Amino acid sequence: MSGPATAPAAVVPRRSALLVWGVALSAYVAAVFHRSSLGVTGVDAAHRFDINASALATFTVAQLAVYAAMQVPVGVLLDRFGSRRLLIAGSALMVAGQLCFALATDVRLAVAARILVGLGDAMTFISVLRIVAFWFPGRRNPMLTQLTGTLGQLGAVLGAVPLVALLHRVGWTPAFLVAAAVGATVLLMVVAAVRDTPHRDTAAKSAPTLATVRRRLVAAWAQPGTRLGLWTHFVTQFSGAVFALLWGYPFLVQGQGLTPTAAASLLTLMTVATLLSGPVVAHLCARHPLRRSVLVFAVTGATAVVWAAVLAWPGRAPGWLLVTLVLVLAVNGPGSVIGFDYARTFNPVSRIGSAIGIVNVGGFVASIVLVLAVGVVLDLATPAGRSTPDLAAFRWAFAVQYALWALGAVQVLRWRNAARRHQAAERVRAAAAPVSAAIS
Repeated sequence: MSGPATAPAAVVPRRSALLVWGVALSAYVAAVFHRSSLGVTGVDAAHRFDINASALATFTVAQLAVYAAMQVPVGVLLDRFGSRRLLIAGSALMVAGQLCFALATDVRLAVAARILVGLGDAMTFISVLRIVAFWFPGRRNPMLTQLTGTLGQLGAVLGAVPLVALLHRVGWTPAFLVAAAVGATVLLMVVAAVRDTPHRDTAAKSAPTLATVRRRLVAAWAQPGTRLGLWTHFVTQFSGAVFALLWGYPFLVQGQGLTPTAAASLLTLMTVATLLSGPVVAHLCARHPLRRSVLVFAVTGATAVVWAAVLAWPGRAPGWLLVTLVLVLAVNGPGSVIGFDYARTFNPVSRIGSAIGIVNVGGFVASIVLVLAVGVVLDLATPAGRSTPDLAAFRWAFAVQYALWALGAVQVLRWRNAARRHQAAERVRAAAAPVSAAIS
C-alpha cells in the first residue's frame, strides 16, 4: 500500500538536515532514557516507597496514561506550533520530573514526577518524526522513521546497566539527579540547533488556525490508513514495551531467579537487538509496501509463540530461551513503527502531526492495560505470606497478553481491508476525473 506523497519538494542541504535530525534524535534518546529509568529500578522503588506490585504499577500507568492521553492533543499542537517548541517544552518537563523523582520520598510526589516525565515524553517522538517529514525527501522517510525509533532505544541502554550500577553505587537521589542533568544537557542542544523546517518562507508563515487544525485532525481520523496504523501500533508494541518499562526486570529476577546484573544485561541485549532489527524492518517496508501487514502479523505471531514456550516451560526457563524471548521482543519496537509509516503514506504532510498522534495512542493504551493487568494478577496470584511474586504468579500475569493480541489482530485485518477499499476507490475517482473534465 502506498498513499499520498508527503515529502517537501525543495532540496535541503544534507549536512544541515542530518544535524537537525541528529539533535532532535538525541532528545528522543533522552526521552526513552527517562521513560525506561523506572523499568530497571522498579525493585528499588518498591523498597524505597514500601509498596506492592499493584502500587508500583501505578507509577508506570500514570506515566503511560498521560503519554497516551496527550498524543492527539500533542499532534494538534505539533501541526500548529511545530517541532522545536514542543521538543523544548517536552525536554523541560522531563527534567523537572526526574528532579522530583530524585527527591521524592512520598508515593504521591513520585507519581506526580512520573506524570511530568510522561507529559514531556508525549511531545518528543512525534515531533522528531515531523522533522523527518519536513527535512528529508519521501523516499528516505521509511528508513529514517525506523532509525529514529530504533536509535532512540539507546536511551534504554543508558537506563539499564549504567543506571543500575549508578543507583547501587551512589544511591537513589544522586542517580536520578544525574538523569535530570542528562536531560538538561539535551535541552540546551535542542534550543541551539533544532529548526522546524529548512524553508524560511514556510517558517515565516503564521500558525494555522485552530479550526484548520481541527479539520486536519478529523480528516486524519477518517482516513482508514491512519486507523490501520493505530491498530498496528497497538498489536505490535505492548509486549516489548511493558517488558522493558516495568515487568521484565522483576520477571527475570524474582520469577526466573537471575541476578540483577544478568537481568539488566538481557534488557540491554534486547535494546541492541532492536537497533539491529530496525533497519531490516525499514528496508522490508520500503521494498514491499503492499506487504507491511504481513510483517506486522509475523512480528506478533513470533512474539506470542515464544512467550507460550517461556510460560509453558516446566520450572525456570533455560538461558537460551530467555535470550530468544528478548530477541523476539526486540523486534516489537521496529514492528510498531510500521504504524507511523502507514500514517505518513496515507496523509499529507500538513496533517502528519495529527495522524502520528492518533497512531501513537494505540500501543500505549495497550501497554497501560497490560501494566495494570500484570500488577493486579501478580497480587492475586502471589501465595499468602510471600513478599514477592513467584514464577507461577508471573505465568498467570503474562498470559493476559493473549487477549490483547487477539483484539489487535482482528482490528488490523479489519482496517487493512478498509484501507485497501478506500485506496481502490481513490484510484477509480482519479481515473474518472479526466473523462468528466473532457465531457464538461
